[in-house]
Amino acid sequence: MRLIEHDVDQLFVDRWSPRAMSGEPLANEELLTLFEAARWAPSSGNQQPWRMLYCHRDTPAWPLFYELLNAGNKTWCSNAAVLVVFISKAVNAEGRPIRTHSYDTGAAWENFALQGMRRGLVVHGMAGFNYDQAREVLQIPPDFAVEAMAAVGRPGRTEDLPEALQAREVRSGRRPLAETIIEGVFKA
Repeated sequence: MRLIEHDVDQLFVDRWSPRAMSGEPLANEELLTLFEAARWAPSSGNQQPWRMLYCHRDTPAWPLFYELLNAGNKTWCSNAAVLVVFISKAVNAEGRPIRTHSYDTGAAWENFALQGMRRGLVVHGMAGFNYDQAREVLQIPPDFAVEAMAAVGRPGRTEDLPEALQAREVRSGRRPLAETIIEGVFKA
């Protein structure tokens, strides 16, 4: 059970990152609702630096994305319906750095994840993939940062996961809020 310290919308508490997926396909229209939610994320100067490269399972692009994953993530992502790589434009049209590109892209990811959860989908973000290979294989221009990857699918059965992952298929807690926030200057 997840315990909250202050009253928040249950949406935030219910969101988690399961790994068990059924392998069933997602209709493109279902996936587009997640991208639409991401589109409406807040953005510094309305620059919207995020971009999302994706592929559906059983398409020619699937092996390109799947082979980016580390071995541990391949064990459960084999049942994902869609793989997504989140990238962000690090410079504006004048070539100046966009200092909040990662921050803004993180907001887009959160909208994407929450919309997927609201639709009853599994949405699991991950850092366990080859960032350099993603840049090369997916032809990501140098002015974009490779941020993260996500797997999306319909819920599956925990018992279908590798045994080592079954025990980890639980909703994790969070450290106390008092260990996260600091009023005023930084204190260790």
